Amino acid sequence: MKRLLLAAATTLACVPTFADTVITASTWLPPTHAMSVAQKEWCDLLAKNTSGKMKCNILPRGVSNPPGTYDAIKNGLADLSFTVHGYTPGRFVTTQMAEFPFLGDSAESISVAFDRIGRKNPAILQEHQGVKVITLFTHGPGMVMTTKGPVTKMEDLQGQKWRVGGGIINDITKALGMNATLKPATDNYELLSSGVMDGTLLPAESMESFKIDKLIKNVTTFPGGLYNTSFVMMMNQGKYDKLTAEEKKAVDAISGEVAARIVGRQWDKFDRRALGLMQANGITHTKADAKFVADVKGKVAPLEQDWAKRAEAKGLKNGSKVLADFRAEIAKAAK
Repeated sequence: MKRLLLAAATTLACVPTFADTVITASTWLPPTHAMSVAQKEWCDLLAKNTSGKMKCNILPRGVSNPPGTYDAIKNGLADLSFTVHGYTPGRFVTTQMAEFPFLGDSAESISVAFDRIGRKNPAILQEHQGVKVITLFTHGPGMVMTTKGPVTKMEDLQGQKWRVGGGIINDITKALGMNATLKPATDNYELLSSGVMDGTLLPAESMESFKIDKLIKNVTTFPGGLYNTSFVMMMNQGKYDKLTAEEKKAVDAISGEVAARIVGRQWDKFDRRALGLMQANGITHTKADAKFVADVKGKVAPLEQDWAKRAEAKGLKNGSKVLADFRAEIAKAAK
């Protein structure tokens, strides 16, 4: 009998320990997209750090369209996802500081700086009611992509129809006299292939992610990007609150700057690969000259003062200083 009990105990000891807590994760982007890959990397790290006690169940498709994702997580349709702040116009103001032109050339450095500043200024996190902020982040520097001729001056921007993603970029395009329409990034292929739009504003990786590399003929880049897009990676607040103290500690340990670096590094990696794809496909790459850059700066400069006032109305203290601190953090993170 003792031998049977010993054998049974040995057998049970060899049975894999299944996760005690499962986090349902959703992504509205293809599984091969930089952000989907980054979210999976974060989930894998959580499982590794908890010896499998916590793991993600990544759903085969998103629980909502991109603009509805924030509320989907807030309402518990899934536990974990990410969204673009600008997809819900008017909801987020303070986070728009991460969307201005000429911030930097690396998604990692901008994302790390964004999360650092976000956590130093309570008004920024307070805009994210109903969710637990895992990290704030951005994609790589935004560029101009068009199915038509090269964009080398302001007038070239004004003569085409553009898809944009929302947020400060809407104000930027208005300041530059562009004919722009707010649409999610996932609509790019349909809009460009049908001729509804002549061009789009995106980071390099989107060329591959949204399969538009055969549609785009010309791209124009600006030092530090023509714009950026602010995102949040988030967890349902109720799900987080129900975690044990040790589970919360495990989530917190890979949130903030750790998560920002995971996302930023993936985005930078995909940007580099996409630049190679552009070259292989014969897409013309134009670097904005000094006059073009100066013209853009002159048009968008007033937007920073306007943002500072609107952010202060939302509780942010000294918006202009926060923006200056943000740029300093980007420079520090880039070293």
